[in-house]
Amino acid sequence: MITKAIIPVAGLGTRMLPATKSIPKEMLPIVDKPIIQYIVNEAALAGIKEIILVTHSSKNAIENHFDRSFELESELEKRVKRQQLKEIKSICPPDIAIMHVRQGETKGLAHAISKAKPLVRGEPFAIILPDVMINQFKCDMRTDNLKEMIDRFNETGRSQIMVQPVQLSNISAYGVIDTGKAFRDKCFEGCIFNEKAYLESQEKSIPIVNLVEKPDADDAPSNLAIVGRYVVSDKIWDYLENTPLGVGDEIQFTDTLRLMCRDYPMDAVLIKGDSFDCGSKLGYMKAFVEYALNSRRFGADIAEFIRKSGLK
Repeated sequence: MITKAIIPVAGLGTRMLPATKSIPKEMLPIVDKPIIQYIVNEAALAGIKEIILVTHSSKNAIENHFDRSFELESELEKRVKRQQLKEIKSICPPDIAIMHVRQGETKGLAHAISKAKPLVRGEPFAIILPDVMINQFKCDMRTDNLKEMIDRFNETGRSQIMVQPVQLSNISAYGVIDTGKAFRDKCFEGCIFNEKAYLESQEKSIPIVNLVEKPDADDAPSNLAIVGRYVVSDKIWDYLENTPLGVGDEIQFTDTLRLMCRDYPMDAVLIKGDSFDCGSKLGYMKAFVEYALNSRRFGADIAEFIRKSGLK
């Protein structure tokens, strides 16, 4: 059973400068909680018990956020601010252990994941990228993406990669999967994924035969892009050690998966809900607005503010 998740948080957040000059991008707030807290809560809801943060010397604020602050708790107690005290004490789910390991230099996602090997101890595990927030406001909230991936892994033993269709004009920003000809003939129009055809085909999974990191639109095998959630077998370590430098002179995890899928079958899982790239300014702003509008505490007031402002 999968009980461990790696969350890489060592990146410098250069796309979010100047906001991230002295604040980790994972600590930027979405409504009333930092991004990283949503990610940890997502892991907890999927049944994860141990979280390994691959961090950097500039990210102490993340470690402090999940630590106890006895001085703050005492002050809130004195001021009889019970609701705030409850919120502060519940930041870290009670049955979750959070550990930290340093990535001394940023050499890519595969390099970051490899740093967590001593703490994973030869077990299958999940990987959650904190840049990507997933909401299910517009679909069945009983379905949890990460838990579904873990359940599929437990059932099949095949590594699971979350994907979503993106515009070909934006495909060069993503890792992209190739499903192979048989599946493509049924569920694609050219290289464009047809979700309706996929659902009608009653296929139980999307097979992966190859992966490409940041392809040009003309070279992309499909428009199904990886969106920051993985559940992988412990076989991954052998391939991590043999992944060469890739795009951007970094060790790309997509390249690691490409090596592994030659020997071990893996599947893609189609995202349920929407994803937001909170490592970009526009994606972050979209996430903030979406979460604010769906907030029990602030949603009605924000919607009214937007209406009065004449925004559509």
